[in-house]
Amino acid sequence: MSENPLLSFCLAPHAPYTVADKTFENIATLAAQLELPVHVHLHETRHEIEESLKQHGVRPIERLRRLGLLGPQLIAVHAVHLESGEIDLLAHEGCHLAHCPTSNLKLGSGIAPMSAIQARGLNFGLGTDGAASNNRLDLFREMRHAVLVAKGASQNAEILDAHAALHAATLGGARALGLDGRIGSLLPGKAADFCAVRLDEWIIQPCFDPASHLVYAAGREQVTHTWVGGNLVMSNGVPTQIGISELLDITGLWHTRLTS
Repeated sequence: MSENPLLSFCLAPHAPYTVADKTFENIATLAAQLELPVHVHLHETRHEIEESLKQHGVRPIERLRRLGLLGPQLIAVHAVHLESGEIDLLAHEGCHLAHCPTSNLKLGSGIAPMSAIQARGLNFGLGTDGAASNNRLDLFREMRHAVLVAKGASQNAEILDAHAALHAATLGGARALGLDGRIGSLLPGKAADFCAVRLDEWIIQPCFDPASHLVYAAGREQVTHTWVGGNLVMSNGVPTQIGISELLDITGLWHTRLTS
């Protein structure tokens, strides 16, 4: 890891219904010893919660609390089906959420209670989940879905505004990963990770509020340049460190493997 400063690690047990108590206890110990985040799918579906009640007598969050997993190191992915007391508990323990609105919609998992989550001050970043439940893996779309679904579910147009969505897509996610001292915002001493987005294209005119435009009007198609650690990795929509033909060859190879 020391040879590549862009690499960092977290522990990622899949979900409570696929991981035994003893394994969770070991993960809690390792996370504390190594100061690593723990990324786990949690309360994604009602079925998951019903099965936990049958097998363990408690809901998954309570099970993880008893096993010592709740704390600032925990990233609860999805967190769709939360009761009020569970939101309070996660906030009290300093846990983080990975909000995946597009995946939740595609799988019919439900709608996360973002109004209550935001009101409790629970930190959250945005996630896409895997390609099988998302397809596009596009944080611009996640921002848009996050704000629109939250407003529709709460029937409150002031919930989760554009600035909150941008925070979740940047500093909120970095904070959840324990990397907010290095990335997530443009400040002296932090990595120069940023992208340039064209807001002057005719198709998305007029632009009155750049933050609102990034969330509601623009998309990844308007991203022209990207820098990682100050190094240009995409210029005018073309990767600078790998050729398009090579990238397509890799894609074709994996497509053949997965379909053969």
